[in-house]
Amino acid sequence: MNASLESLPATLQALIGQGVDAIDTPALVVDLDAAGRNLQRMAEFAARHRLRLRPHAKMHKSAAFAHLQLQAGAVGLCTQTVAEAEALAAAGIDDLFISNQVVAPAKLQRVAALAALLAARGGRLAIAVDSEGGIARLARAMQDSTTAIDVFVEVDIGQGRCGVAPGQPVLDLVRTLTAQAPALRYAGLHAYHGGAQHLRTAAERRAAIGQSAELLRRTVALLDAAELAPPLITGAGTGTFACEAASGLWSEIQPGSFLFMDADYARNERDPAQPAFEPALFIKSQVISVAADHAVCDAGHKSHAIDSGGPSVHALPGQPSLEAHNGGDEASILRPVAMAGGRLPALGDTVWLIPGHCDPTVNLHNQLIAVRGGLQDGCVDAVEPVLARGVW
Repeated sequence: MNASLESLPATLQALIGQGVDAIDTPALVVDLDAAGRNLQRMAEFAARHRLRLRPHAKMHKSAAFAHLQLQAGAVGLCTQTVAEAEALAAAGIDDLFISNQVVAPAKLQRVAALAALLAARGGRLAIAVDSEGGIARLARAMQDSTTAIDVFVEVDIGQGRCGVAPGQPVLDLVRTLTAQAPALRYAGLHAYHGGAQHLRTAAERRAAIGQSAELLRRTVALLDAAELAPPLITGAGTGTFACEAASGLWSEIQPGSFLFMDADYARNERDPAQPAFEPALFIKSQVISVAADHAVCDAGHKSHAIDSGGPSVHALPGQPSLEAHNGGDEASILRPVAMAGGRLPALGDTVWLIPGHCDPTVNLHNQLIAVRGGLQDGCVDAVEPVLARGVW
């Protein structure tokens, strides 16, 4: 993997091949070895359960990591925004699903143009809808196109966010959608329960997806009876994908965070039915101040998202066990874990943070610095741009 060196500032170009000590702080660093193991475990799970793997690119927002996932057997990528889909298409990704509602006319014109571009390359674009108004707007945007677009009806299976209610409302919406053929092609159902991903115990997550599966099963029965069986059911996330797999209803899964993981996912009890994933995304920071009972490092809210809680501290061999606390925009306060000996780092020491939530943390940075050989003795393998930051 490697971004075009010509596109990088000279200071970043110079990092390639250097040891991790050369990385200035704060910086977003990916342990490629750990990410590769995570990807292999997920690909093996999908293959073993005969599931299509469509990872969510909103997590890494990176063409290089998208290509790695395709090479490992993914059928395509999910995106959450039109801009993410456009950026990945520009980087040669030909099978994309915008797993979100798009209703603004200007954005829908971009969707139509992207569908045509991918079709000309032998690829495909899909998008989600959850209302008659959304279908009508998409149909108007596609009316002058000679290209069809795949459309999934999104079902609210428990998240309480986007999606039409299960049962008859789904059947009614599918009928509305199929009336717009051939410009809009009924591709199936999008059924994702985001709220279940971080339920802490495996039993809670299994129960939540069990309820979702029952709602979905009844909905599919209605569609079957009306001769509108969904060609595909897609959904599932890093916290629950084994549950969706076990249901026999989902044929495609969309986990994203598994590749990098984060501190919030680490708080979940692992479901033994799922592979074990390891942290691969880190904030490299440096200790800039030391007091009697705490130290301060140079990575604050502008370096890592705090919507799912603060970061944890990843101690390398020989480093003290620490806890990170809120220190504001540009700093985190570090305190020793008492039962581990109570030692503080020294001024200038490197401290590795695992962000609380990987997706919005990536969105805070311009690039991912990819390291091979580990965080202690590894070297910089690549510097990859973060695509479509903060735009639709």
